[in-house]
Amino acid sequence: MNLFPHQQKALDLTAAHNRCAYYLDMGLGKTFVGSEKALELNSRINLVVCQHSKIQDWLDHMVLNYAMNHCWIIYDLTKKKDFAAFMAAVTDGSPDPICGVINYELTFRRKILKSLTGFTLMLDESSLIQNETAKRSKFILGLKPENVVLLSGTPTGGKYEKLWSQCQLLGWNISKDLFWKQYVATEWVENDGFWRQRITGYKNVDRLKKKLADYGAVFMTTDEAGIVLPEKMPLIQVKTAPSPLYHKFLKKGVVTLDTGNLQEFELDSDFWGSNEDFQKELIGDTSLTRRLYARQLCGLYNPARYEAFRDLVNSTDDRLIVFYNFTEERERMARIVRGLNRPISIQAGDVKDLTAYEYKTDSVTFVQFQAGARGGNFQKANKIIFFSLPEGWELWEQSQKRTHRMGQERPCFYYLLICPGTVEEDILQTLNLRKDYNDELFRKHEAQTPA
Repeated sequence: MNLFPHQQKALDLTAAHNRCAYYLDMGLGKTFVGSEKALELNSRINLVVCQHSKIQDWLDHMVLNYAMNHCWIIYDLTKKKDFAAFMAAVTDGSPDPICGVINYELTFRRKILKSLTGFTLMLDESSLIQNETAKRSKFILGLKPENVVLLSGTPTGGKYEKLWSQCQLLGWNISKDLFWKQYVATEWVENDGFWRQRITGYKNVDRLKKKLADYGAVFMTTDEAGIVLPEKMPLIQVKTAPSPLYHKFLKKGVVTLDTGNLQEFELDSDFWGSNEDFQKELIGDTSLTRRLYARQLCGLYNPARYEAFRDLVNSTDDRLIVFYNFTEERERMARIVRGLNRPISIQAGDVKDLTAYEYKTDSVTFVQFQAGARGGNFQKANKIIFFSLPEGWELWEQSQKRTHRMGQERPCFYYLLICPGTVEEDILQTLNLRKDYNDELFRKHEAQTPA
């Protein structure tokens, strides 16, 4: 395989490590670097763990580059027959290298994987194990690999405390208490009669970066890679008022949605669904449901948001990528797009069809944050509409890289539909703060030179 110079540099930096992390900016080809490192490590047994939406991409990559060129046998471990064949191959004594690809959500249901030894473990989007108390994280941390390869463009989501579980996999056996004491600044605050530790910032960041480099972590930005991409234009905020029920909900904690208070502007009569007497009650009886429904009254249940979306789609015949959170958002936007006679593609948890994106220059492609923000090449388009914001910074940052990546030849434009003075502005402010923390980790430091 012919690697780009920056990809070879990443491999050179970790030549002396059998446990390493490639924290490469989105679009720099982490998949190729990680799989080439696995080839160098020369384990007979290889296990790739990724998001469910990336299973087929990894299978295609491994078959094309390693089954055909290096005689690796590739297994889809989401399929029971393939899983059984993979486990049989583990013990059959054959010298042929084998590689199984499985998604995070399925790993802890395949408990026999804990019997594997002397293998190479590769985690795509390794930030997904940042919560060490989650089942999948506990299971993966309990595996016994000989070699580890971590891949992520956003390893912390702007929260350094989330690095601890990845440090364990790299072989840095610092206790969680000591990690927090050395690198996380906190204060004790009283909330609802309980005292809790609140993170106020981070400390000793240069020392943290040096220690990570010592344990095989490589941070690389697009600029450091020498990749010149077209201009990334500043975020354009398309502002509307929230639903008329928004402030009532914040005051009372409960509102009732019905056909009368939803059908506004010039939206189709069946826009809110086929049920003529649509009705739904939103009850914010916890802090989580209160925040969720406040967000939905800015987007999902806000007629002004859909009107602004229609105007944006109408303003151009170019390919458009639209990021969203909730299936209902997509369904309602899709009705608008079909009414404008524009072809539609979808990448979501329940469906994936990119035919229109690939072949129609005026297509509108709906991408659910959770299903498509961390992976997918959409550089045929150069315009993204964010119908709503994600809660996680890594989803926000990576979604913008779906178009701004190698292969893009035009400036990239971003449009955010937002309601000023609402919970959405609070979310955006938090996302920007996390970006600052993440960028600090990627700033170059003198300790990172080839071993």
